[in-house]
Amino acid sequence: MFFFPFSDDNPATNRPIVCYLLIGISCFIFLWQATLPTDLNNNAIYNFGVVPAALLGEKEAYIPSFLTIFSSMFMHGGWMHLIGNMLFLWIFGDNVEDSMGKVKFICFYLLSGIAAALLQAIIDPTSEIPMIGASGAIAGVLGAYLILYPRANVNVLFWLIIFITVIRVPAFIVLGVWIISQFFSASFTGDGVGVAYFAHIGGFIAGALLIAFFKDPHVKLFSQPQTKAFKTINLDMKDLVSLNKKTSFMDDFIEDAENKKRH
Repeated sequence: MFFFPFSDDNPATNRPIVCYLLIGISCFIFLWQATLPTDLNNNAIYNFGVVPAALLGEKEAYIPSFLTIFSSMFMHGGWMHLIGNMLFLWIFGDNVEDSMGKVKFICFYLLSGIAAALLQAIIDPTSEIPMIGASGAIAGVLGAYLILYPRANVNVLFWLIIFITVIRVPAFIVLGVWIISQFFSASFTGDGVGVAYFAHIGGFIAGALLIAFFKDPHVKLFSQPQTKAFKTINLDMKDLVSLNKKTSFMDDFIEDAENKKRH
């Protein structure tokens, strides 16, 4: 049994060009990493990842240590690391980008990544383990989404043996459970596990705080949902390809309109 979020019901007005670009760059760099021999890939991670001892200490770095905050955002440690990050950026990034525009979104994304790296480095300033991945910056996107659209519904795939369905779960539950799990993991997991939980927390908090300053004036905080929460949709696996924001929103709109006509 597992739950797997794969889309939301919150249509964006404009095409999320920056999100597409970030996903494209991250995938391109990961494919480049995959072509390297193991020792060269490890060297690339160490040289272009954020090493707290270099960022806040006196350890020498291959490039200026502050620049590694930016280079590290586009490197990943494996396929699942990449896919998980890009999926969350795909689901939630378009609406956040839409709320502020392309240029401000780039600044917002980078500032969230900076906050994420700094918090993780401050927590363990002597660590020589490099941090890589877009998780911190994307956590900022999640924090912003929670403030903008807490009641928007996330389409979550529920799979139990042969039973499969999609449940629309409010974003505040999906993202609330995620950030609570980060605090829990940071508190009870020892060092050296390979996951920078405090970077996730730092990015999330930064995004939640920054969104009020970055969003366009006409964009409201705590917007109302587009569809009904906890509605289930029975699906075959092939139907997942065609399920998207626009169709789910329009289906509910048509259904509600027909119900009103009947009454």
